[in-house]
Amino acid sequence: MPHLTRRAALAALPALALAPRARAADPKPPALGFSLYGMKALSLADALKACRAIGYAGVEFALMPGYPAEPRLLSAADRKDLRARLADSALAVHGLMENLPEPAADAAHKANLERLKAATELGNALAPGAPPPVESVLGGKPADWDRVKDQLAERLGAWADVGRAAKTVIAVKPHVANALHTPDGAAWLVKQVNSPWLRLAFDYSHFELRKVGLADAVAALVPLAAFVHVKDAKGTADKFEFLLPGAGTTDYAAYAKLLAARKFAGPVVVEVSGHISGKPGYDAVAAAKASYAALAKAFAPGAKK
Repeated sequence: MPHLTRRAALAALPALALAPRARAADPKPPALGFSLYGMKALSLADALKACRAIGYAGVEFALMPGYPAEPRLLSAADRKDLRARLADSALAVHGLMENLPEPAADAAHKANLERLKAATELGNALAPGAPPPVESVLGGKPADWDRVKDQLAERLGAWADVGRAAKTVIAVKPHVANALHTPDGAAWLVKQVNSPWLRLAFDYSHFELRKVGLADAVAALVPLAAFVHVKDAKGTADKFEFLLPGAGTTDYAAYAKLLAARKFAGPVVVEVSGHISGKPGYDAVAAAKASYAALAKAFAPGAKK
């Protein structure tokens, strides 16, 4: 079992004391959202309509090349229209998903910074005054961690500078198969960057595969997180499959209570893995409905069933 140190997590907290979206003294229950990473084939209008009809409170836009919300595809008029559609649907923008591998060669790192800047510009256009976090995994392999961690901290310092300029939190996501893959590594990285604009995206499924207990993972990392993804998983760290929420063994009632105890005030967003969306016959709306049904009792108790 990976070793968890509470000291490593707490050591990162001073840098985050003034962070945007910080934990409230008495926060409302986390809002339940759906990541449009799982609705690539739908138009943005149809995706928003589906999510609102199901009962979600917000969405995460996927900004990678080939997705409908890729920033370079959205003109000023498109952004204005999208903002109006969000308002009409009473949907919040819970996050913006990117996929920016680091540490990268200088040219690729520069391109990553440009994509981050484009993401923050879109976030500010869609939610002026309260831009959503931009979240990304980092790539690499678990065996790379010790070799790349110092350079990774340096590169992410530049990410944090982009976030500071745009008043937007950048949230990096540990991944079971990436260089950043442990709670201790994630806490160390946040401490090294030492900026309120660089935080974590927490997704327990990646730690479950490494046999880290839910309560331990939440205690170590949620105080450093601006964003939560939810999905299930099965298998081991070496051979695994991600599942829809409710299709595995995660206890979401317990999860919700743990988040409440930590006064987490950010969004809780369903992520449908490519393990599912890439299968023949995948139905995005059906997946969103099934996920909501599995999570609503825990995370949206006042919603109509």
